[in-house]
Amino acid sequence: MFQFEEARTVVLAHATALGSEEVAIEGAAGRVLAEDVTAGQDVPAFENSAMDGFALRAADSGAGVILRVVDESRAGHPASATIGVGEACAISTGAAIPAGADAVIRVEDTRREGDRVELLVAVERDNDVRHAGDDVRTGEVVLRAGTTIGAAELGVLASVGRATLPAGRRPRVAIVTTGDELIAVGEPLRPGAVRNSGAHVLPALVGAAGGVTVSVAHAHDDHAVIRDAIAAALDAADVVAITGGMSVGAHDHVGAALAELGVQIHFDSVALRPGKPTSFGSRGRTLVFGLPGNPVSSFVTFVLFARPALLALAGSAPERVRTKAALAEPCERLATRMQAVRCRLELREDGWRAHATGPQSSHILTSMVGADAFALIPAGDGVAPAGERVTVELL
Repeated sequence: MFQFEEARTVVLAHATALGSEEVAIEGAAGRVLAEDVTAGQDVPAFENSAMDGFALRAADSGAGVILRVVDESRAGHPASATIGVGEACAISTGAAIPAGADAVIRVEDTRREGDRVELLVAVERDNDVRHAGDDVRTGEVVLRAGTTIGAAELGVLASVGRATLPAGRRPRVAIVTTGDELIAVGEPLRPGAVRNSGAHVLPALVGAAGGVTVSVAHAHDDHAVIRDAIAAALDAADVVAITGGMSVGAHDHVGAALAELGVQIHFDSVALRPGKPTSFGSRGRTLVFGLPGNPVSSFVTFVLFARPALLALAGSAPERVRTKAALAEPCERLATRMQAVRCRLELREDGWRAHATGPQSSHILTSMVGADAFALIPAGDGVAPAGERVTVELL
């Protein structure tokens, strides 16, 4: 068996970025920047007011001073007048500062009658003035390659006028579930049958990891059927995820089919619970994950091995989904295998605390409901005590 971190390292060594494509900002959410983005203009592009009030010359201000209002500057409609001695310009928040003015006095610090405004206080130069380039300067790098685009990043891209951007190509994933026992969700449950939850769980995990599911196929326990399903998946995708059929029983055909199709296996078991019978291989640049047929095990191993590969293929950093947390309760260690404990995270004054979601047997799929992370409990003797800090893989 490969140790967990060793196996993960092997996976990531084969997961090199797929390259980039130009995408419109409207469809960029969740994508990964392939290049640094620099600003082609200052943001803001002009001096503007931080408040509603009057733009004036700070030298003219003072309690009791009366100025003549000569123009108005509204957002999107700059004033045309130049502000001279003894003059002011009514101004709205975000509106351009008119020529000649160097400060803004807030409307609540004034009294206006007609075209005259009385100042109640003095203001200094630059008071409530936003300067061009306060946020971003022309030529400044505003976002780095490898950044995942979220709402804030979209705002920055829009503010610097980037209608398109270079993003890492989204990995295409083909899923193959195997086993005579699996039936579709809507079928009547016959004796010995199990509903095919993986056909719905795995595409959701693919999407959350930034990939695109291009096909979901089910293959019965027949060598030719399984081989043909895997062959089609290999031709269609950057990543193939297969559930079940990886053991050496009379009805386990996946291993032989992969060998027949030229897939090189890099490991075929991992010192992990749940997920020992996990395999990983490749054919050319196509990555192949053989996941356990058990629904919890396939969920866990996809997150721990396939998800970091998808992130890397798209140009992101797989390490961004990890942090540390203290165990909320003791956990018995396994002598030779690391455990991935489904847990709920609680933020306390001393940091994150991980609470197991309940029974951790690999057939308890409801243990995934409400889980925020997997607490990774290293192999060893005895018990990992409450309070021990461990790595957690965030969901």
